[in-house]
Amino acid sequence: MNRVVAYARNPWARGLFVLASLVLAILAVWWRGPDWNTVYHAFDFVSWRWVIVGVLLNLLSVLARAWAWNVTIRQAMPEPLPRFRQVFSAFGVGLLANAVLPARAGELARVAVLRRHLPHGKGTSATLLGTVFAHRLFDLFPIALLVAYVAATAKLPHWAVTGVVVVGLVGLGLLAVAVLSARGADRSPTHGERTARRLLAMARQGLAVLRTPGAAVNAIFFQTVGWTFQLLAVWAVTAAFALHVPLPAAALVLLLMNIATLFPLWPGNVGLLQAAVALPLRRYGVAYGTGFAFGLVLQAVEMSVGVGVGLVMLAREGLSLASLKRMEDDEEASAEDVLDELDHEQAVVHDEPAGDDARPYVTQARSRR
Repeated sequence: MNRVVAYARNPWARGLFVLASLVLAILAVWWRGPDWNTVYHAFDFVSWRWVIVGVLLNLLSVLARAWAWNVTIRQAMPEPLPRFRQVFSAFGVGLLANAVLPARAGELARVAVLRRHLPHGKGTSATLLGTVFAHRLFDLFPIALLVAYVAATAKLPHWAVTGVVVVGLVGLGLLAVAVLSARGADRSPTHGERTARRLLAMARQGLAVLRTPGAAVNAIFFQTVGWTFQLLAVWAVTAAFALHVPLPAAALVLLLMNIATLFPLWPGNVGLLQAAVALPLRRYGVAYGTGFAFGLVLQAVEMSVGVGVGLVMLAREGLSLASLKRMEDDEEASAEDVLDELDHEQAVVHDEPAGDDARPYVTQARSRR
């Protein structure tokens, strides 16, 4: 087991795995893919003005979702709070990391970048990770609206229904755990739990927005606005290809895109995403090759914003991709150290009374409410 873990952490082994997966994906797409002549000629009459509109709408989506994370952070962190431009910078770097690094590394990357602007000591990363978790949970609400809209106006493919049900059940379970954890953030560390439990209390403090209905509604609203802009961006790309499909078809495409990229098997899940988009569009009279080309441009629009904003913010932070990877590894190692320390402290019962290590941190964050 330890050998498997060592291989998983080895950058060369991970690189070879990603490369092998990408080669297999390219071969599979080429062998069982669309009529490439149709794909090529699908670009003959593309209106690139609508593609630019799609890029701008995606940029607005990123701004709205970054503001939702900013709302979440303001409920969890003590003074001094990071400025929105710092939050947006970290969010943009996270988008870049998700695009170029495996296994959703962007969530740790944005924590690592934002932490550089905060003067707080040990436990700050744990709190920021809690805010990232809460921020991702708020996606459940616009996703639920999107699923309801698609179910009422379009027809979901059978393979997608299973994915939606699984994601919904897992999401509801995580939301319930998060709400219960947020309510328990006041509890003082018990005997023998002063260090690791303090860090876990700070992680729960990252979920503080779930204890404040007004702030939670505010964050959910901006997440929903972000998803709405993303839906309009998909519709703008359908207009670029003159597909003449209704808005429910764009909503169906957006939903299937997110299902297809839920588990990153290779960079961008290129090929899989295009197939997931092109197949249901055939019901709207769109040729499979044209739908595949549409999926390529749609993914390019999505990635151009994430990668473009991320590179600009990476330069603004004075970082490189190599340093970003090191920071992400440091955050991952820090999280593992906390878990190891917690396991150790659970096995040892100290005699000294529990202190109030976590209380001032929680109290400071709450004093603004």
